[in-house]
Amino acid sequence: MKLTQQRKLRTVLTGLFAWTIALALFFPIFWMFITSFKTELQAISVPPSLFFEPTLENFEIVQERSNYLHHAMNSVITSFGSTLIALAIAIPAAYSMAFFPTKKTKDILLWMLSTKMLPAVGVLVPIYILSRDYGLLDSRTGLIIIFTLMNLPIVVWMLFSYFKDLPKEILEAARMDGATPWDEMVKVVMPLSIGAISSTGLLSIVLCWNEAFWSLNLTASEAAPLTAMIASYSSPEGLFWAKLSAASTLACAPIVIFGWFCQKQLVQGLTFGAVK
Repeated sequence: MKLTQQRKLRTVLTGLFAWTIALALFFPIFWMFITSFKTELQAISVPPSLFFEPTLENFEIVQERSNYLHHAMNSVITSFGSTLIALAIAIPAAYSMAFFPTKKTKDILLWMLSTKMLPAVGVLVPIYILSRDYGLLDSRTGLIIIFTLMNLPIVVWMLFSYFKDLPKEILEAARMDGATPWDEMVKVVMPLSIGAISSTGLLSIVLCWNEAFWSLNLTASEAAPLTAMIASYSSPEGLFWAKLSAASTLACAPIVIFGWFCQKQLVQGLTFGAVK
């Protein structure tokens, strides 16, 4: 009886701890959301108030000043475009390394992962010069290339982790039936891994959508995504918190809604290999 009570107490404490962490992570989003409906005076008032008369003025100003739909379309095209290209490259690469490994496979995977350890600012100058020389500055094509290369190591690693855990007997049976490596990948591995591929793609889209460093340094107006639009509300005169919150809310809303409906796939993608 005492052991049962201890287990119940542990369950309650674990639940309270989890809710505390969840609320702490959600609070900045909640505060940004309510601040977007305040006036500038209400946004900087001390102490801040939770009860106020909401206004849509900030959203109207953001739309008039920034052309939200243009920036949102840039984010959609660059995020989804780079993800599709990354998957097209990563699926064959992960398949070959998972089912036809060589002595250099682990070295290649570690090298790919090591590229994520390099600070982005360390390669800003050469990438900027290459983009300038090839006419890719302030273009969606340039951002798609950068986003693809940026997320490719993560996409390859996630797919490799899943592919190597697939039952080898299924592939052996396909080979006995005369399947070529291409047939194996397209007709056997990909249908079995549709969940993993979807999870990896969703995570890549989220990472591209939130990328700000390259967006700010490689775009100006024509190809600027939503992250660049948010940064435009920081000026030498200071931060206009209400308008900045409105712009941030408009930028976050699509990906938050998208992630909410796809949370099962996102969690699955983030926990590949955690349970054997």
